[in-house]
Amino acid sequence: MIDYLFDRYREAVGRFVLVVHPSFAAEVKRHVEQIAPSLDVQFASQPQPTGMLDAILLASEAAAQKRADRVWITWCDQIGVHPDTIATLGRLSLDGSSTPLILPTSTQSSPYINLDRNADGLITGIRQRREGDEMPSVGESDMGLFSLSPDAYFNLLPQFGLESARASETRERNFLPFIPWLVSRGLSVRTFPSVNELEAIGINTPDDRRRLEAYLRTLEQR
Repeated sequence: MIDYLFDRYREAVGRFVLVVHPSFAAEVKRHVEQIAPSLDVQFASQPQPTGMLDAILLASEAAAQKRADRVWITWCDQIGVHPDTIATLGRLSLDGSSTPLILPTSTQSSPYINLDRNADGLITGIRQRREGDEMPSVGESDMGLFSLSPDAYFNLLPQFGLESARASETRERNFLPFIPWLVSRGLSVRTFPSVNELEAIGINTPDDRRRLEAYLRTLEQR
């Protein structure tokens, strides 16, 4: 999965920061040295699985070592993002360099995540199946890919972290509620549609793997 991410983002990203569990750190570093010796790859350690918010914040020290125009965040199992979606995110990140958050979204049947919007189209809340939230039959999901301004990542996200509580079901500290938190403070969150709904698949089950493998083969044949 890391190999796929390097291939997807090496033209768009100047530095990679991988957040890993200490027990796998040495193995992952050896692998990275073998397959991507020319890339700038740093590592951060998350000893306890306390949630994606904490993992993202743990990467801030390594990310700060190199000046960033934007900070992109993705999950390591989110390997099916279409190159055109990445290109659009890059263009919007360049055009809106001060926009706090930009992300692609996808319309999904039986969504795992749903972005709630008001009549004006502003994101007002996040529903997560894993946290026991009631989900719509069809919803708008994130893609596990986000572009943050330096201010949003280095200043606003830590502020959100100070206010964030653990989720009721998983007891983890989630990153996604940061989206409506920004909107509630009058800050800009820009979304755009992804190319294909299958881009949103994360590898969590054998069925996810089979569906994503079939989708990736269609991309490779083009």
